Amino acid sequence: MSKILVTGGAGFIGSNFIRYILKKYPEDTVINLDKLTYAGNLNNLKDIEGNANYKFIKGDIAEERTVKKVFRFNRPDVVVNYAAETHVDRSIIDPAAFVKTDIIGTYNLLEAIKEFGTAKYVQISTDEVYGSLKSGKFTEESPFEPNSPYSASKAGGDLLCRSYSKTYGLPVIITHAVNCYGPYQYPEKLIPLFITNLSESKKVPVYGNGANVREWLYVLDHCSAIDFLLHKGESGQSYNIGSGVEKQNSITIDLQPNPMICATLWR
Repeated sequence: MSKILVTGGAGFIGSNFIRYILKKYPEDTVINLDKLTYAGNLNNLKDIEGNANYKFIKGDIAEERTVKKVFRFNRPDVVVNYAAETHVDRSIIDPAAFVKTDIIGTYNLLEAIKEFGTAKYVQISTDEVYGSLKSGKFTEESPFEPNSPYSASKAGGDLLCRSYSKTYGLPVIITHAVNCYGPYQYPEKLIPLFITNLSESKKVPVYGNGANVREWLYVLDHCSAIDFLLHKGESGQSYNIGSGVEKQNSITIDLQPNPMICATLWR
């Protein structure tokens, strides 16, 4: 029986993860800390808001006092950090918000863990920290080469996590996932944006000639991977999470849930 603090739990992947955990581990307690920005919506969790093992706290991980108060009064055993600014276009317009949440917010969580202690901390990050490839695949040893304020801020948070693991011995695991899709995703992202636009007979925005290739992962497969790492992952390590399903943006995407998370993860 664990007490799990999920930050950013009212967002797309976070809300799916909370529902996944409460269903699979009904004796666990989940504390959801979320600022409720434009992408956070408590309606995503409407069906579980009456669960006795679920608690919501409105708060910003970029506020040190809020974070320490949450740790002091709840004493989580596990922390999974989904809280982040995540949209590339928004990061170009307002990079400061990304630095505040993705770097300062991560720092506040790490400092709270250093002070109060937890059994495990999982940093939810992105494969975009690696930059772009003309061929081949990224590995956990690939260098960080971020190309946007978004990916740079996530890389900064990841490096802080690594440093706190090496310097202070914090039980940190870092994950880099490919593009997720599924229920409750905010419609600024590619798949829900295409669906909503096409359903209204509107044009869809395709950057360049649409030849860019993306790897896609169903959100519940991502949740399964995080669950696996909480139980089997090694502190101080980073793990890439993928599906092997790659599509050009210009190709009509027919995606189904894929139970295979990533070959390297299960070895």
